[in-house]
Amino acid sequence: MGFLLTGGSVFSNGAFHTADVAVENGRIVSVSRSLPRDNQSVIKLDGLFIVPGFVDVHVHLREPGFSYKETISSGTAAAAAGGYTAVCPMPNLKPVPDSLETLQPELDIIARDAKVHVYPYGAVTAGEQGVFLSDMEGMASHVIGFSDDGRGVQSDELMRTAMKKAKALNRPIVAHCEVDGLLIPGGCIHDGAFAKAHGLPGISSESEWRQVERDIGLVRETGCQYHVCHISTKESVDLIRQAKSEGLPVTCETGPHYLVLCEDELQDEGRFKMNPPLRAARDRDALLEGLLDGTIDCIATDHAPHSAEEKSKGLRRSAFGIVGLETAFPVLYTQLVRTGLVSLELLVDRLCLRPRRIFGLSGGEISPGAPADLTVLDLNRPHRIDSNTFRTLGRATPFDGWLVSAAVAATICDGELVYTDFQREDV
Repeated sequence: MGFLLTGGSVFSNGAFHTADVAVENGRIVSVSRSLPRDNQSVIKLDGLFIVPGFVDVHVHLREPGFSYKETISSGTAAAAAGGYTAVCPMPNLKPVPDSLETLQPELDIIARDAKVHVYPYGAVTAGEQGVFLSDMEGMASHVIGFSDDGRGVQSDELMRTAMKKAKALNRPIVAHCEVDGLLIPGGCIHDGAFAKAHGLPGISSESEWRQVERDIGLVRETGCQYHVCHISTKESVDLIRQAKSEGLPVTCETGPHYLVLCEDELQDEGRFKMNPPLRAARDRDALLEGLLDGTIDCIATDHAPHSAEEKSKGLRRSAFGIVGLETAFPVLYTQLVRTGLVSLELLVDRLCLRPRRIFGLSGGEISPGAPADLTVLDLNRPHRIDSNTFRTLGRATPFDGWLVSAAVAATICDGELVYTDFQREDV
């Protein structure tokens, strides 16, 4: 059954144009002004904006193994509410998906419960233990790429071998970069002014960028497609910018929180604790510069839900990780677009278009024949973020209580309306 989106401003060919969008059987069938109604259901979007569905290439859906934190059902419901039509969950699960046999339980739950497209990662190493390679060949046709997210692969030789194998399998290595030998016991926040003032053990910037540096050297050797997770330091930006200038197949992401927050905003609460941590203002500014000049390809949330108890122990003892799927767009639009720091078109590129190109996902153009994976945005919807209304099981976000100026009004995945908020009353 089809429907018609009328009167919206449609993102196409890098710009917005007023047009109607007709959807039928999961695909876009026509994009034009004043399309005929033809007894279709009509959704009036006057004053709203239609963009390709957001893609988050870095989330944690926690199932199987940790469903008290999140489930694929709750996590993809949160994704839909955040405007995402595709998410890529990391493999720090139980069992760790390090072979087709251990991946299959996750695939089965995705097929049963997912409300949006889910493209899982397989682990780089067996059990994410960093000792032996996983069965990359057995998983390759079922995963979007390979990652040991949460842990850096410490062995140069093992990472070199993984890159060679990933290249042969035409899959990217997606790396959490962290040198264990540069970490100190109990490190919980950036090794900067706040840590020193409050007597907290810090996490050095070097622990991230040294491994980025090593891996780029390995990319020069192997030619592997390589994507860096959640970069947080100025040095990482500089290294990736240089790698791109050499023509190396290197891409990266950062998170909304690293673009709009720094250690100056820290509070001694678990909702401010994530890995990598919020760094110095110079790092935040360098990330924004990297976003503007194209060094940073994607904005990914690293959505990492935990139980309330796990996040209730302050900066020192809470678990690492915050939720982000339901706050990313309103926060980014309010803090970056409305303030004139970036354009809406650039934000759409980093949330929708580049992630699809890098990871080979379909869609990205609102045109006849394309999948009907669409996000409808209301750019004039002031409201306060309230974590108690989230669909995710997690509640820990540094943005709780923030006043934002925009919202996701609807999400359409495979031609189905998986989220709507047209009638929400905001305060």
